[in-house]
Amino acid sequence: MKNNELKTYFDDITNVLAKLDSKTDVFNFLRDLLSEKEIIEFSNRFKVARMLEDKVSYKNIEKQTWISSTTIARISKFLNGDNKGYKNAISILKSVSDKHHTGYHS
Repeated sequence: MKNNELKTYFDDITNVLAKLDSKTDVFNFLRDLLSEKEIIEFSNRFKVARMLEDKVSYKNIEKQTWISSTTIARISKFLNGDNKGYKNAISILKSVSDKHHTGYHS
């Protein structure tokens, strides 16, 4: 499916996320929207993207996250692709992390 088609499906959700005022509001919305398993999966995928950005090897990423090399490769493809979603999110997290310590342990 092309990005424009996906945007149509996701439009209401992205509009809501862009307008929520606090981390608590975002968490509460995503907690209602997603299962625990989905929340963990999304969080782990973002963790993998950060680890890839930090040049952690696939083997070490698999060991720490239990995510398959196929999924790691897919995340790497998007991380290094034209969309820049992961890159922008990582940049935002780094700016927040400069103020508050968050992240994974490498």
